[in-house]
Amino acid sequence: MAEERGRGRRNRDRDEEQSDIVDKLVGINRVAKTVKGGKNFGFAALVVVGDQKGRAGFGKGKAREVPEAIRKATEEAKRNMVRVPLREGRTLHHDGKGRWGAGKVVLRAAPPGTGVIAGGPMRAVMEVLGVQDVVGKSIGSSNPYNMVRATFDALKEQASPRTVASKRGLKVQDVVGRRNDGASEAGMADATN
Repeated sequence: MAEERGRGRRNRDRDEEQSDIVDKLVGINRVAKTVKGGKNFGFAALVVVGDQKGRAGFGKGKAREVPEAIRKATEEAKRNMVRVPLREGRTLHHDGKGRWGAGKVVLRAAPPGTGVIAGGPMRAVMEVLGVQDVVGKSIGSSNPYNMVRATFDALKEQASPRTVASKRGLKVQDVVGRRNDGASEAGMADATN
């Protein structure tokens, strides 16, 4: 009996977690398969999902009907969610580059008030991720599948000062302090010249 209650609680927690997930349809294609009697038409959907608190994922689904393709893509996206560390819950910790196939993207952290400056599929990923200030540029392929994968490749490289400090065996202040010291030294050099 206690096991059943525990299992129910776990499912309820998962349902609550799933309820605050936002999904965006990035693209939908009509695809055709040529068969003996003519053509069979189907639909392929690309969806990105996220909790707007630093978790996001993408998925693709194919079906004979549009709603079924979107449902399959959304389920796959929820299974493949990744966590991305955000600075102050609004922007990236540092700049990053991503690549997938011929799609290349550059993401830059931005000061407050900048907004999401990114096009199409990259904008959808940033909005479901919860990033409020970022500058993104797509170089190369404009294929939405490649752009989404390249964006996730760039986001995968993001590291918070806490993780960098733990890997190097330093304190967080040492890692963040160096970044600020470099800026203050450059400012002092400008002031003396």
